[in-house]
Amino acid sequence: MSTRLARREHRAAWLFLTPLALVMLLVAVWPLSRTVFFAFTNAYLDDPTNYSMVGIDNFIEVLTDSGWWHVVRNTLVFTSISVAIETVLGLAIALLINEAIPGRGLVRAAILVPWAIPVVVATKIWDWMLNDQFGVINALIVGLGLSDHGIAWTANSSLIMGVVIFIDVWMTTPFMVLLILAGLQLLPGEIFEAAHVDGIPAWKRFWSITLPLLTPAIGVAVLFRALDALRMFDLAYVLSASNENIMTVSIYARDRLISYQELGVGSAAASCVFLLVAFVAILIIGVLRLDRSAGAA
Repeated sequence: MSTRLARREHRAAWLFLTPLALVMLLVAVWPLSRTVFFAFTNAYLDDPTNYSMVGIDNFIEVLTDSGWWHVVRNTLVFTSISVAIETVLGLAIALLINEAIPGRGLVRAAILVPWAIPVVVATKIWDWMLNDQFGVINALIVGLGLSDHGIAWTANSSLIMGVVIFIDVWMTTPFMVLLILAGLQLLPGEIFEAAHVDGIPAWKRFWSITLPLLTPAIGVAVLFRALDALRMFDLAYVLSASNENIMTVSIYARDRLISYQELGVGSAAASCVFLLVAFVAILIIGVLRLDRSAGAA
């Protein structure tokens, strides 16, 4: 009887999963396979049917291009710094609004506003605010006497990466807050009550109880956010599409594919982007598993 029931549940599971598998095949596997296929051809976008196979020549061209490694560096710098700041701020804000403070519901709703604004809209808003001629940020700086002239935030090669990171942190920290807050609310309150009764200081409760229990939630948040940051395109492209100091791997692939019409080379670059994201995902998941295994031991 139990075996028959197990078979029924197995068939039911596959029945429910089949539509999802078909959708994934349609929207993910097929485009990815076509991209990988064209990466081994010399096709051009204006005539994608006229091509011949060139093996790994396109990958060699991408990987021997100094511009590719420059954008890889930009992408990794942006990802590591922005995700680190967002994780720290997200944890701090989540701990704050998890407490029974006045207006907690209003604060939770307010922090969603930056995340709810479309990236293109938010980027243009900050671009106008940071304008060295009429931007409100520079007007405030000059008005406070901190500078006698406006700062060209987006035109200065030494400042623009910081601007991109700042805008991204402003927009995406709420995402980290929501994920970490969800993890906080699942923690058993009895442990904290017992620690409080035992007179354990708040900082020690956080370091010895809250943080270890919250590590899986933080790890998942970091994983999702890092994968999203590695694929960042719209923020840097809208702010300054041609600036090599903030060009990412996604913009590089787009330029080779669209601007230069090189379907083969562009597809090879896009495939390299996929491999980079997959490698980082495997690395983070491996770290999380090691941490879980160490905790279980």
